[in-house]
Amino acid sequence: MAETEVPQNPLVPPIPELVIGLIAFAIVFFFLWKKLLPSINKVLDERREAIEGGIEKADAAQQEAAEVLQQYKDQLAEARHEAARLRADAQEQGAALIAEMRAEGQRQREEIIAAGHAQIEADRKQAAQTLRQDVGQLATELAGKLVGESLEEHARQSRTIDRFLDELEAKADSTAGSDGAESGASR
Repeated sequence: MAETEVPQNPLVPPIPELVIGLIAFAIVFFFLWKKLLPSINKVLDERREAIEGGIEKADAAQQEAAEVLQQYKDQLAEARHEAARLRADAQEQGAALIAEMRAEGQRQREEIIAAGHAQIEADRKQAAQTLRQDVGQLATELAGKLVGESLEEHARQSRTIDRFLDELEAKADSTAGSDGAESGASR
């Protein structure tokens, strides 16, 4: 019998093993199709939903971030505008303060000049008074020497001094008037 048997091809399994293998495959396939495939589909659906939800959340977060960025940009622009306005206000206040200080300085300068003129006028009057007294005394002494009598009497001395000074002032005024007329005519 061994001689009448045809040798088996190692690539083709025997028929009973093939049938048992097909039945086992059908059982495993049926089990996978009924039990495992729905679980896998469920997990895949959940994963797809999670991914889609994550994408939607990421889109929403990106949109919210863009809105927040725009708000910050608007706030920054507003802050810059406010800073520019404050800078302009400060410059205006500085210019006003400078103008006010200049006006105050000008006013003080005018006061100092007026006080200086008043002091000069007072000094001039005092010098004229002192000069008048000194000239009067010298004139009295000179007149006393010319006349040969003493002019020590106060009343006579006073009249003589006043008359002499009035004559000097009249001569000075007439000389100044004729000099002014000559300069005006030469122009």
